[in-house]
This record gives sequence, structure tokens and C-alpha cells, in this order.
Amino acid sequence: MTTRADLLPVPVPGVRATRWSTDELYAGMKETYAIGRIEAGRSEWWSRGKVWSCGPGSLQILQPGDVHRDISRDGPGTGQCVALSAQMVEGAIGKVCVHTQLAADDERGAAFHRLHHAVRAGADRLEIEAAVAEAIAALAALGDAQREHTRPVRRAIELLRERLAEPVTLDDLAAHAGLDKYHLSRAFRAQVGMSPYAYLTRLRIMRAKEMLAAGVKPRDIAPKVGLYDQSQLNRHFRRIVGTTPGQYARSA
Repeated sequence: MTTRADLLPVPVPGVRATRWSTDELYAGMKETYAIGRIEAGRSEWWSRGKVWSCGPGSLQILQPGDVHRDISRDGPGTGQCVALSAQMVEGAIGKVCVHTQLAADDERGAAFHRLHHAVRAGADRLEIEAAVAEAIAALAALGDAQREHTRPVRRAIELLRERLAEPVTLDDLAAHAGLDKYHLSRAFRAQVGMSPYAYLTRLRIMRAKEMLAAGVKPRDIAPKVGLYDQSQLNRHFRRIVGTTPGQYARSA
């Protein structure tokens, strides 16, 4: 089983593009507004408490904090992902809730397809900047879509984000969410795809990556993201990112 991902050159800050091929099942949490387009292969995948079926031409649109977990694949698949930084998107239109998948013939996806075409063709900066602007406007137009998360789970996620660098207990989450901790734990896993602790850990590693990219020394990061020490940071970072904080900092 193999996965290959190749970065594409994009001359616009805040935009990252990858062409990928795989016959494996992917699972992870998004750090950006990720607009994926399937080019070959069919699969079923889970996000926001629902199972989705995708095929050639369909668009997968996820936002920071969304969990994506492949369930099945009918064979090798290929596609392209264009990731827009949260700072870029939210600086233009504020935080937005988007649809998770658009069919190949859905007219609402036209701007996203144009962006993918421009990136793959290696268009010049002006053309890609225009395509990015149109894609962000299209995200705003999709903003009336509601997350499939219930109110208690949304409130639990809000608290985890607000108190990322602080200790948080399940009782804290339950009190903020207005639901007993047993039902909240079950609802959180069913809708988000992982436990509150696992979700918080990934949020902390996302923040650590941002700090490393900004030049913060690895030894200074653990207490700023709610982790006990450098050892705990290294362990979680390697498990989630696949490399050490020091190696990531040198390549950022």
C-alpha cells in the first residue's frame, strides 16, 4: 500500500497545493480550509457525523478542525488539494461554516474548479490570486450551511479552542456544553470522530506547528500549548506529524 503527495509551486502566500495518489485509507484533522478535488477512484469517507461517497470531479471542502476518515476505497485514487490558510480566509470573510462535499456538476463548485485548474496549469500569480479570491467568495456563499455538530458538541469545541493552553477536564466541558459528561463524551466521538482529549491534543500540535514556523524554539513551546514538557511535545508531535519539532522547524 502506498501514498504519494507532491507539492505544486504556488506563487501566492497562504496557499498550498498538493497532488496525491493513494490506495490507502486516510485519517486526520485539517489545519486549513482544504478544497480537495477527486480525479480518479471512488471512496466512502466520514466527517461531521456523516458518511459521504465521492468520485471523479467531486469536491471535498473542509475547514480547520474538521476530522476526515476514509472508510473504504474501490482502488487507487488520485486528486489534488488546495489549502487556504485560516488567516487568509477569515481575514477576508470571517469564520465560515462550509458544506463538506459538492457533486461534480454542482454549480456552486465552479470557482473551486477554476482554482484547481489554475494551480495545476502553473498559472501566473495574478491569475491564481484572482482564482483564490473567487474561491474565498464561494466559501462565503456556502456559509449558510450548518455544521452537523449539535449545540453541546459545538460548545465543547469552542471551550477546547479557547483554553488550548490550559488544563481542561471533562467536567469543565460538560458544564460549558450543558450536557452530562457521559452523553457529551459519546456525542463528541460520534460527531467529531475522536475523543475530546484526542481533539485537544491535535489542536495543541497545530498551534505548535504555527509557533515553530514563526521561529519559536521547540524548547519554549510545550507550556505555551498546554503540554507538560518537551518530552510530551516530542511524543505527540512525532505521532501526529511524523517528525520531531526540531526537524519540522528546520524544514518550515
